[in-house]
Amino acid sequence: MGGRERYVGVAERRARLALRHRLAGPVRGAAPEEIADALVALHGTDPATVYLAVGARLADAARTVPETDRALYEDRSLVRMHGMRHTVFVFPTPLTAVVHASTGLAVAARERAKLVADMAKAGAPDAAWLKEVEESALAALARRGQATAAELAEDEPRLRERFAYAAGKGYEGVHTVSARLLRVLGVEGKVVRGRPLGSWTSTQFRWALAPAHPELDPAGAQAELLGRWLAACGPATEADLKWWTGWKVTDVRRALAAIGARPVSLDEGTGYVVEGDADPVDGPVEPWAALLPALDPTAMGWQSRDWYLAPELRPPLFDRSGNVGPTVWWDGRVVGGWAQRADGEIAWRLLDEEGVGREGEAAIAAEVDRLRGWLGPARVTPRFRTPLERELTA
Repeated sequence: MGGRERYVGVAERRARLALRHRLAGPVRGAAPEEIADALVALHGTDPATVYLAVGARLADAARTVPETDRALYEDRSLVRMHGMRHTVFVFPTPLTAVVHASTGLAVAARERAKLVADMAKAGAPDAAWLKEVEESALAALARRGQATAAELAEDEPRLRERFAYAAGKGYEGVHTVSARLLRVLGVEGKVVRGRPLGSWTSTQFRWALAPAHPELDPAGAQAELLGRWLAACGPATEADLKWWTGWKVTDVRRALAAIGARPVSLDEGTGYVVEGDADPVDGPVEPWAALLPALDPTAMGWQSRDWYLAPELRPPLFDRSGNVGPTVWWDGRVVGGWAQRADGEIAWRLLDEEGVGREGEAAIAAEVDRLRGWLGPARVTPRFRTPLERELTA
């Protein structure tokens, strides 16, 4: 790219976010698959986040739960699996092979080696024994279709074997073979999490065999995944890309070169967009409001967040591990937080009132009504609780 890099300011970045993340009213999606594809991935560590993230972006929010259930458990057009940073996400099914090759293979090798090493230190059976148990468990899962770890242990009792790990350390404990093995099989792309035991807010899942997918070249898969993410979230810095993917910086740079990414100038330094995406977005975006859930992929999308989240707002909105709680948005930036109380009421508070005004407060109140309407009797408590969320529910 010859000449000076084009400057992309905060206002333009917020406009891109509104349009590409389906947050502005006119661009909300028609189906969960459309929303997941636009965002590349939905955070799945907290099951409720998947539904709340879809509901915030779905044109017909009343259809959030049945449509997301359909996509996850009937059509299997969305799949919950381990992905970037060894985190559970929900991906469009066609993307699972790309995620597996680009990020899963390296993590899986480390996780299996660690499991075998931990078992050896505890005097547990060896890798050959573990492989035999694995094959038996996968065969049982194929027969059952979906099953909990306890149900699989009825067919393969060796899954109940227990072994100690980290003996003598502050975090020592005892694991069952099933807990560790199913986690490894998930990272390896052999099993995925299936339908929950309870409602859509439940954290207890059945397991299912992963959908078949082709084995891809890791470097090519990294280029495709990074290109998809930049198209949804660009511009982004190299540090943002390294953080989101969990890759080495050499992998990020190789993928940037492979897709012909174009540099632009940001307040944080040099950022990148996909080829052909350096021009300004078309026209202004009307102000919009949103209530996004804890761990929402927009709020957690970048490592450098000052352009949409003021640093002074972070202490009440994040937990000690860096997980964001429920956030209130107005016109492209985080302005507060929200929570659902035990009686179902949605409580919210502005932490930054600058520029919100009556229009913003009215729009936020409308989003509160919209969320309350489709949640109905459901009660949602984030898995990772933050200071403001706790305060609002007290």
